[in-house]
Amino acid sequence: MASKIAVVTGAGSGVGRASALALLADGWSVALAGRRKEALEETMGMAGDAAPRALPLPCDVGDPEAVNAFFAAVKERFGRLDFLFNNAGGNVPAGPLEDLAYADWARVVQINLTGSFLCAQQAFRLMKAQAPMGGRIVNNGSISAHVPRPDSIAYTSTKHAITGLTKSLSLDGRKYDIVCGQIDIGNAATPMTQRMQRGVKQANGTVAVEPVMDVRHVAKTILMMANMPLEANIQFVTVTAAKMPFIGRG
Repeated sequence: MASKIAVVTGAGSGVGRASALALLADGWSVALAGRRKEALEETMGMAGDAAPRALPLPCDVGDPEAVNAFFAAVKERFGRLDFLFNNAGGNVPAGPLEDLAYADWARVVQINLTGSFLCAQQAFRLMKAQAPMGGRIVNNGSISAHVPRPDSIAYTSTKHAITGLTKSLSLDGRKYDIVCGQIDIGNAATPMTQRMQRGVKQANGTVAVEPVMDVRHVAKTILMMANMPLEANIQFVTVTAAKMPFIGRG
């Protein structure tokens, strides 16, 4: 069976890297998107014998022209697209919302929400036009798509919006066999969550160390979603460190 084709954004570290490596190990060909070429090449180098099936392509997902060029390169190299993991995201340091600079707000929205939309739009166009038609998109929502942390209005707002994006893509993609789901991740051990192990602010104002989980558990879930037949979909899935303060947060 010919290798299926995937795109993973934010593939230079953390959840994106782990997910890309899991897909490559499973026989997929994977286009790696991220802003840092050297990080993408490092991910490719970690794939071992699967490295020739990885295509590192630097891309700022918040830049429409860069996203267009990225997906054009994917089409030229592979001819089709079966799976997009919309994973790239960013944040700003926690702080009171009244002190949040507009530029910081706009940057988080541009990366987390606009970037996910731009990539989904290009993937949708490819999946709609190819033969056989269809494909799967999974958006990284985060448990912040459910409940906020203190002082996180920009990040939380964008992650709630990702849920709307997921639902709209699911509805609009039905007639083209394009399915969309969302993975909401809590405290996977990545560079982004190192602060959890130093202590993070809780809803009651205290600071507490939070448990984390191996990021490979997230990658296994992504692989499961990617390999489902298009007649079935995991619409929403939440994967968290079992003892983190999510259920009962606050």
